[in-house]
Amino acid sequence: MKYVWTINKIIKLFEKPFLEIIFEAQNVHRKHFNPNKLQISTLLSIKTGSCPEDCKYCPQSSRYKTNIKKEKLLGLKDILKLAKKAKDSGSDRFCMGAAWKNPNDRDIPHLESVIKEIKKMGMETCMTLGSLTLKQAKKLANAGLDFYNHNLDTSPEFYSKIISTRTYEDRLNTLNIIRNSGIKICSGGIIGLGENINDRAKLLLELSKLPKPPESIPINMLVKIKGTPMENNDDVDPFDFIRMIAITRIMMPNSYIRLSAGRENMNEQTQAMCFMAGANSLFYGCKLLTASNPNKNTDLVLFKKLGLTSEKKIDSNLNKEINNIMNKKNDFSLQYYNAEL
Repeated sequence: MKYVWTINKIIKLFEKPFLEIIFEAQNVHRKHFNPNKLQISTLLSIKTGSCPEDCKYCPQSSRYKTNIKKEKLLGLKDILKLAKKAKDSGSDRFCMGAAWKNPNDRDIPHLESVIKEIKKMGMETCMTLGSLTLKQAKKLANAGLDFYNHNLDTSPEFYSKIISTRTYEDRLNTLNIIRNSGIKICSGGIIGLGENINDRAKLLLELSKLPKPPESIPINMLVKIKGTPMENNDDVDPFDFIRMIAITRIMMPNSYIRLSAGRENMNEQTQAMCFMAGANSLFYGCKLLTASNPNKNTDLVLFKKLGLTSEKKIDSNLNKEINNIMNKKNDFSLQYYNAEL
């Protein structure tokens, strides 16, 4: 029987002492997942800039003056080349984003070809293309698309202060279309938009109220981009972010919780606490659409320190990468030691 969350129950979680909520989340996590395994994705922008939406956090909006280089939809050969590179580095899911309000029907055959070819590589696929019609979603599903990302971003009440070009109900309708097409859902939110605790709680409530919780829940920390209306927003306290991860894990124990945007600004200790709080997925690679992400080698060192590996069979690729970078690191340390002597 599905547990029914209420806003009062969720607020009580936010009010718990920090260490207690981490302990509770870690126990829930261990009941449903191996705490030393990660789902690892790479995210590529396949069409960049000139988006008609007005999301106040996004540098790809055509309404804001940012330094984003506009690019047309990438061709199949270029996408496959980057997908292979991601797989060889240890990613098991290739996610693709296009800066559209919604894709045109004429673009769907190209996207179907992309999905089919990447699936042949043995990787999972995910796309985020804006709103879809049911007909479009079914075509992508038939091509083999595993996941579709469409974030709720924040609470229904705060949403209109962030975006005016589509409603909260529009987003929920898109999620319903995705679910009905047979594609798994990836949906989460952003912390640092100027929201309060109630907004964070209501975001999680909305996700939990879906007919089935999202299989993947990205929790993003706002990346403040010059030229966007949110470039001067206050920083997010790392403890608040970790708490958000923990409560998400407690509320949706079977979902993968992903560290997404903003991870570059987190130190090793913050990331380690996020994994302890129940995060078990991340974006791997130097870029997230247009935002920067931790250097691959930096991640590999962290994985080694924490004893984290990929949960997929492709794990051997990641382990090879980890061992290669650690051997190089050890060689450098030995050279430095000898020079000191």
